[in-house]
Amino acid sequence: MNRQHQYRNWRILCHLEPCGAAEIDEAVKHAKSAFGHWSKLSGMDRARIMIEAAHIIEREEIAEMEVVNNGKSITEARLDVDSARLCIEYYAGLASTLAGQHVQLAGGSFAYTRREPLGVCVGIGAWNYPFQIAAWKSAPALACGNSMVFKPSPVTPVTAVLLGEIFAQAGAPEGLFNVVQGGQETGSLLCHHPDVAKVSFTGSVPTGKKIMEMASHGVKPVTLELGGKSPLLIFKDSDLENAVRGALMANFLSQGQVCSNGTRVFVQKDVLPEFVEEVVERTQAIEIGDPLLETTRMGALVSRPHLDKVLSYVDQAKKEGATVLCGGEAFVPSDPKLRGGYYMTPCVLGNCTDEMTCVKEEIFGPVMSVLSFETEEEVLHRANDTSLGLAAGVFTRDVRRAHRVVEQLKAGSCFINNYNITPVEVPFGGFKMSGIGRENGQVTIEYYSQLKTVFVEMGDVDSLF
Repeated sequence: MNRQHQYRNWRILCHLEPCGAAEIDEAVKHAKSAFGHWSKLSGMDRARIMIEAAHIIEREEIAEMEVVNNGKSITEARLDVDSARLCIEYYAGLASTLAGQHVQLAGGSFAYTRREPLGVCVGIGAWNYPFQIAAWKSAPALACGNSMVFKPSPVTPVTAVLLGEIFAQAGAPEGLFNVVQGGQETGSLLCHHPDVAKVSFTGSVPTGKKIMEMASHGVKPVTLELGGKSPLLIFKDSDLENAVRGALMANFLSQGQVCSNGTRVFVQKDVLPEFVEEVVERTQAIEIGDPLLETTRMGALVSRPHLDKVLSYVDQAKKEGATVLCGGEAFVPSDPKLRGGYYMTPCVLGNCTDEMTCVKEEIFGPVMSVLSFETEEEVLHRANDTSLGLAAGVFTRDVRRAHRVVEQLKAGSCFINNYNITPVEVPFGGFKMSGIGRENGQVTIEYYSQLKTVFVEMGDVDSLF
């Protein structure tokens, strides 16, 4: 794969062959070999290599590549690269802290537990945060002593390869982080491979179900970070300026292609007109265009089929009675080089009701649905009326209400007076059909390791026979 600096002149980025059974066997074989060495290193030794990898990450080079890979703005891509680097640094810090428990028993006997690595782990990434997801999955896996075979989305295949090169350059054993390319068939081969110990997947609910089913044949643990249709609750006592900022952050990051987005924006009736007026004005001011320009705030959607799908949701919303307050149309940038790009204007839908398709289904594009509510009890019932539960948010000045509401929201990642903030120190993941397990934070160590219990007898065996 040749890299150039004139990224914006590219049309075809690269040609990649999907990996079949032979290539998957080879990748897993190399990962298994690397695991034998890596798992025997001390946590400090693993940490040194991971820290070196974090230091090697070239923010600007990778961010520019990610823009071409995915279409998001350079400003956001830089933040993604920062998150990846911080994640690797964070888990490097935890690598030497893996420990068990000592339990004193009668007669001087005792037991202890050991936290041991799983083996070869598989990571399957999504196309909305390609480099960041590769780091979020590999960092805790490697910190625990595992190796990883990672399959990026076939829509965004490039930047995970850069992460593989970075780990190799940092001194990781050959095969510790393998990247394989391909689609559904390649993923199936990975899930079914007998030498794979665990699968971690980020993506859609239907695909997550299939991966869980495939992994079940080998009784392999899975981490699933799936879709969302998250509620954002804005009470009349909110700081309205921050609530508007939060709603924009909850809907328009990465062209709306974010699983945790708070796309059902419930606004208390008293402040609805003022909120809608301000949100529409700011949405219309979002700069769309060349994602490599510093001034751009919204780049292109990931593909033509996906753009068509998102636009069809806007058409369906209009048919069902929603009002398009702004946006929701294909956009043609003034730059002639970009006129074939997959751009659209960010959309705000008003007069939405709970039964509308745009409110019930994950659109995964820059479309905000605004709904009105009157009471706390009412909005909580409506917010929780979904099979998904990835995220939720609440804006209010009342500290008691904030914690009371969050306690009752059925979602794994909740925000008070902000939205879509994901520090690597904090666990991220969902309830219900939004997934199993967590990414980031200390708890993720438990999802990339297994617990062994050892009983030590210091006396004679008390036998019944």
